[in-house]
Amino acid sequence: MRTIDMRALMMATILVAGLAMPASAKPIQYELPEETAEFAPSPGLDVIRANCVACHSADYISTQPRNLCDPGAFWTTEVNKMRHSYGAPVEEEDVQAVVAYLVATYGR
Repeated sequence: MRTIDMRALMMATILVAGLAMPASAKPIQYELPEETAEFAPSPGLDVIRANCVACHSADYISTQPRNLCDPGAFWTTEVNKMRHSYGAPVEEEDVQAVVAYLVATYGR
C-alpha cells in the first residue's frame, strides 16, 4: 500500500475503535457519604443557599483554609474564581454577601 493509503487506514481504524468504546462503557455507581456539617445560621445564609449549595456542601466549604491573614481577600478570590473560571451563576450584587458570610463563618 502507498503511504497515504496506510495513514487513511490507520485513521479509520482509530476512529472506529474510538466510537466503539463508549458503547461498551458501563456506568459507575458511587454513593456519596452523608454530610456531617451544616451551614451555620448567620446573615447571608439565604444568599449561600441560593448561590453555593448547587455545587458545594457545607462539608466541602468547612474544609477550606482557616486562620488566614486576610480572610476577606481569600474568600473574594475564591468566589470570583467560581464565577469567572468555573461559571458559577453568582450575580455581582451577591458577591459581597457571599464573601461576608464565608468570612464570618469560615474565615477565622
